[in-house]
Formats: sequence, C-alpha cells, structure tokens
Amino acid sequence: MWIMEINTPVIPEVITVHLGAPGEKANNITVPFTEYIKNVASNEIYPTWPTDAIKANVLAQISFALNRVYNEWYPSQGYDFDITSNPKYDQTFKENSQFYDPIVTIVDDIFNNYIARTDSVQPLYAQYCDGKTVTCNGLSQWGSVRLAKDGLNPLEILSYYYGNNIKLIYNAPISDNIVSYPGVPIKLGAAGNYVRILKIQLNRIRKNYPALPLITNETPFFTVDMETSVKKFQEIFSLPVTGIVDKATWYKIKYIYNSVKQVANLYSEGISEDEAELAFKSVIKKGDSGNEVDTLNYLISIIAYIDPDIPFLEAGDNFSDNTEQMVKAFQKKYNLEETGEVDQKTWVAIITAYRNIISHIPSELLIYQDEFFPGYTVSKGMTGPNVVKIQRFLLIICNKTHSIPGIKVTGNFDDLTEQSVKAIQQQEGLPVNGVVDPETWYRIVELSKKR
Repeated sequence: MWIMEINTPVIPEVITVHLGAPGEKANNITVPFTEYIKNVASNEIYPTWPTDAIKANVLAQISFALNRVYNEWYPSQGYDFDITSNPKYDQTFKENSQFYDPIVTIVDDIFNNYIARTDSVQPLYAQYCDGKTVTCNGLSQWGSVRLAKDGLNPLEILSYYYGNNIKLIYNAPISDNIVSYPGVPIKLGAAGNYVRILKIQLNRIRKNYPALPLITNETPFFTVDMETSVKKFQEIFSLPVTGIVDKATWYKIKYIYNSVKQVANLYSEGISEDEAELAFKSVIKKGDSGNEVDTLNYLISIIAYIDPDIPFLEAGDNFSDNTEQMVKAFQKKYNLEETGEVDQKTWVAIITAYRNIISHIPSELLIYQDEFFPGYTVSKGMTGPNVVKIQRFLLIICNKTHSIPGIKVTGNFDDLTEQSVKAIQQQEGLPVNGVVDPETWYRIVELSKKR
C-alpha cells in the first residue's frame, strides 16, 4: 500500500442506527447523516431555545456521532451498526420522529462542522446531558441556554464545558460510508499506512499489555518484528495465531486500542494527526508524484504488459495521462467506477490482479519470472525463494562494482543484504530503508542487467 497523506475526518452520507441497546435484539435503520442529527436534536432540545444554544448542542451531537463513526466503536466489537438509539449509550433517536423547522435550518447550516481538541483530529467524544435530571462531565443542555442568554457564542459555550483546548472544524468533506479495514489480509511484506497505523496501535496497546514486543521499525513495512507482535497479540486475545492481520484481528486490535486509549471518554488521549492517516480513504490521481506513484506505475505497467485488455503505455515518472488511461482501462475491466483515479477499492483490485498475474505468468515469459516483483516487500529477517532471487541480483551487481557491499546468496535477508539494498537505494535516489519495495526491486533488476 502506498503512503497516503493525512486526512481529516469526513461527514458520512449515511449512518446506521441500532434501534435499541447494543446487545438488544432490534432492527437497524440506515438514514442520511443530516436526517439523523435533525432527529436527535429534535428529540433532545427545544426549538424555542436561543440560536447559539441550539448550535452548541447540535455541534456536540454531531461530534459525538462522528466520534462513534470515526473510531468504528461498534463495528470493532462485531456489531453491524454505527450507533444506537439508546441515550444510555449514545443519543436519542426515534424512528419517524417530527423535526422542528428552527432545528432543521441550523442543522442544514452546520452539519459538516464538528468539535476537536486543538492537538487532535478526531471528532471529540462530546458527552452531554440535560443538566436537570442528569448531570455529567460535559455539556449541560439547559446550562447552555443560560450561557447563550448571557451572550456567549457557540464556541464559548462549548469551551465552558469541554475546556479551552478545543477547536471547531468547519466544512468537513462529505463522503460515502467507509471502513478502515483495507479489504485484504495484511501480512509479512505488506507496506503502506495500513501497516503504519497498525504499528502505532500495537505499540500503544503494549503500554497496557507489556507482553507484546515493541515494534521499533518506523517505516511503513510489515517486517518480521511486527509479525512477532501480531502473533503475540493474537495469542493474548485468543485469536488464531497466524501473524496475519485479517478482518477479525484488525478490528480486535482497533477495539483494544480504543479501549486502552479511552477514545470514548470525554478526557481521551485523543488521536494525533500521525495516528489518523488511515481513518478515511484517499486517492492518487493525474499530476501526483512520489514513491506511491512509482509503485502504481510499476504494477499497472506489468498488468498492462501481460493483460491484452489493458493498453501498455509508457507511464513516465509521475501520474501521467498514460497512467490515467491504463487505470481507466483497468477499472473498466474490473467493473470499477472509471474515474482514472486510484482510491482504496481500485488499489486493492490492482494488488490482487498483479498477484494473480505473476502466479500465472504466460509460458513465453517464464524465463523472466524471477524479474517480476513478488507482490510483497522483502526485508530484513525474511527468508525464502524471493530473498534468494533478490540476493542473486545483488550478487551480480556486487561483482560489477565495488560501491555496493558484498553479498552471499543464503535465502536469509541478513544485515549484509540490508546494507547492499541501502547502498543501491542511496545510489538511485530512493528512500534508504533497506526494504525491497516494487521500485527498489525494479532498480536492482535493471542494474543487474547493465554491463
């Protein structure tokens, strides 16, 4: 997976509400997010309140709901909904409820705004209560009326209850509902921000479960030490000990992470920008450049070279017109929206198609099979035939030049192999991390062919 830029949360187009307590047998209903907030606000506050009080309450209701969506609070526990209708756990939602015009107008105006801590990106878990029959360490709904009458604006009202270290995020983008799980198991050799975020979460969980080994490698690669940590996590929480992060392991990690960080608590540790990288999907598109585009160009070019349905075009060093044309053809073949842009769904499809292609190489190309990137990164601590392949290419290069450290073909990606890879990466202007990703693999193969 490529390294995606940090993204702020999005406003979901729809939200799925469970019409009861979390474990209670009840129906789910999926409604537009704006309709959900109008429903909650119309059932919890009064349209006759001062406008600034209504706005403060609506912002708290939006932030609460977004926090649930953002952290996948219920899906991470195995539920098939985003939030419940029970105010004991979440917010008051009543199916087919009447909406009040003053509230509808305000929600339509501010539905894509929310509260966050000044040093965080996650929507604040904005706990609140009516302030009469129930009190809490959050916003008092009736208290907000008094403050509004005293002349406080919405942010001042919210700061009164949640502290001065909050901010309002305005005009968050709207997107269809997404889930954080990438759609394919993440295992040894995988790369990208899915891996990076897993490392952050596992290392944070380790503070509460010290039996987990510390993952020290800060690169976005699934290395042997990370596999060891995943296996230990699976052992502790009674999951199949495979070292592979499938959907069950992904959401178990997310749930335990949410629990130890208390992200559903008013005074949460919060989620920093570095930890938010994969909360919501991103795309790469025409005009983009960098390692992620280099990786895309390599994979889509190999697919196009072998697959007659995809035009084989010179991609260049960025996301060019040719790249876009190949991506569109790929999307058409695999029944994806023909945008020419690579989002999470398209990327997973490209990875899957590439892996399938190199496992069924046409007979006329079998003599070149060792030159194809194996479909996952190769790094220190790994063993096997793909390590042998890259070591053989490295040995050829080492025999040609003294600028690259010597290498032995052992099938074990050891310190010597890593040093050689780093030397080539340094020479070729690639990220010097000692990990053989598609771009590094391609450069090593090409260097081995030069006289």
